[in-house]
Amino acid sequence: MDRGKAGSKHHVIVDAHGIPLAVTLTGGNRNDVTQLIPLIRAVPPIRGKRGQPLRRPKHLYGDRGYDYESYRDQVRRFEITPHIARRGTEHGSGLGVHRWVVEGAIALLHWFRRLRIRWEIRDDIHQAFITLGCAVICWRRLRTPL
Repeated sequence: MDRGKAGSKHHVIVDAHGIPLAVTLTGGNRNDVTQLIPLIRAVPPIRGKRGQPLRRPKHLYGDRGYDYESYRDQVRRFEITPHIARRGTEHGSGLGVHRWVVEGAIALLHWFRRLRIRWEIRDDIHQAFITLGCAVICWRRLRTPL
C-alpha cells in the first residue's frame, strides 16, 4: 500500500464519449505506460447487445508517452488496434481530437475537490473517491434530461 506519497496520478481509460471505463491510481513517479495493460484488463464487459458481450474496445488511442513497440504488441494481443502517436514525429498526428476526450474526462475528475488535491493518506480511500467520482460522471453523462 502506498502511504503518504507526495504525488499521485490517476490513469483513466474512457470510451469515445468520455465516460470512464477503468481507472487506476499510482504514485506520481511512475511512468504512464506501465499502467496501460492493467487498465485494459480492468475494463468491464460492454453490455447491451445480444450474444457474447464485447469484452474490450476495438481501438485504443494514446499519446507519445505510450509509444513503445512492446506495449503495442501487448495491446494487439487483446485484439485491440493501437493508434499511438510516434515519438520524434511532428505534432498534428490527428490523434488530438481523441486525446481531448481523455483530457476532458480527467478535468471532470478534478472538478471534485477531494480528487484535485489528495488529502487521504491511505490509497484505498483515495481509490474509493476516484471510483465514486467516475460513477457520478457516468451518471451525469448517461441520464436523460427531464
